[in-house]
This record gives sequence, C-alpha cells and structure tokens, in this order.
Amino acid sequence: MTKKKVKLSKAAEARIANYQAKSTLVGGRSATRKKDNVVAIAIVAASILVAVAAQLTYFHYGPGIPKPIPKETPVAAPDESIAENRLWTGGMSVAGKPIKFELYGDKAPKAVANFVDLTNKGFFENISCHRLVTAGIFVLQCGDPAGTGAGGPGYTFGPVENAPADNKYATGVLAMARQGNKGTSMGSQFFIVYDESIIPSDSAGGYTVFGKVTSKISSIKEIAALGTADGKSDGAPKDKVLLTAISVK
Repeated sequence: MTKKKVKLSKAAEARIANYQAKSTLVGGRSATRKKDNVVAIAIVAASILVAVAAQLTYFHYGPGIPKPIPKETPVAAPDESIAENRLWTGGMSVAGKPIKFELYGDKAPKAVANFVDLTNKGFFENISCHRLVTAGIFVLQCGDPAGTGAGGPGYTFGPVENAPADNKYATGVLAMARQGNKGTSMGSQFFIVYDESIIPSDSAGGYTVFGKVTSKISSIKEIAALGTADGKSDGAPKDKVLLTAISVK
C-alpha cells in the first residue's frame, strides 16, 4: 500500500528544520567533547610518563642520588713508642710567661707520646688554660681546644700511668686531666700543680703524672694570684691565659 504524503504547514516545517539543526549541533559538540577527552587523557598519560622518567633519572643518574653520610674515621692515640722511653725537656709560654719542663717518657709513655705528638703538630699553640682552682687543690688546667673543659684531640687513651700512691701531687707536677672514674678518658687536657695538692683517687686510680715544671713555676703562681673571672675558687682565670711557643726535645 502506498503511503500518502502529508502536507505540512510552513510553521511545522520551520520547527522540524530548527530541531534538526539543534540535533546536528549537539552531536557535533558531543563528538568534540569525546575528542577533547581523548586528547586530555593522552596529555595526562604523557605527563605521568615524563614525571616518572624524570624521577628515575634524578634518583639513578643525577644529583638526586642520596649521598651516604660519611662516617668519621676514628682517630687513634699516638703510639707510645714516640716517647722513646727517655726523659724529654721542653719549654712554653703561659700567658706570655716562659717556663721550662721535663717529661717522663719512661714512666708515662702513653701520656708523653701524646704530649710530644700534639706539640709537634702545633696542637697546643694558642690554646687556652680554661680552669683555675685556688682552694682545696691548686691547679691550672690547660689543653682544651674548645676552652670549655669538654674538648680534646678527637681521641682518648688510657689507662692511668705513674700516679702517686699517696695521692700527693708535688708543686710543679704536670698531670693528665680526665673524667671521674674513667681512666681511658684522657685526651689533650692537662694540669699544672702550682702548689702541693692532695687529689683523692677514684675507681680509675689517680692522675697520670707525665712531667714536671723545672723552671719558673713562679709564673704560674702569679697567674693564680689574680684569681678567677667570677671570684670563685674554681673557674676561668681572671685574665685570658694562652699557651704559646711550646717545644720539646
């Protein structure tokens, strides 16, 4: 059966034409959106690949490789053979005041080897004497590069050598400072006894006597007579005290 054509009014034809035009526009926009989405996905994927590649390059080939923290190489105390099992002589200026001394390489080889080695390396030059004790015991303590009582050469050694059995330290004695009850804590700090002192031993023993001032102990007494910076019996000397011109032979 043949379909009979229906004649539409001009208004109806206009509405249909408008609808078809809108449908074409929407379809075009939809296709454009799909195309844009594909492009966007491709860009994101490419960005991710670039980022991953950059990270791989950064961590495996470039400066991004975490550098291992270098471990400090342990510094060993000087070998006691440096002391040569003999008597040494030397001199130094303490706050500009010259003194002479001797070192007992035969009685305290570890401490003397340490002192000789540090002296020859210039370690003590311009290091301060940071502590003065004027009551109970009478000592001027020197040899700390930090000037606080906590510094040292980067190593410690021990045990205690040549400590007096009666705890009596004669005027002029040079002895190694150390931590209480720890005989292996000696480093670069030493003290000069400017007046006879009794210093009690502890669980580690006494204090290593490695030498003695043989000339001008009066220079150290003059420094002590000025007292401490804060007026107390144990503290920094009133005037700054530096060690200079140290030599041994």
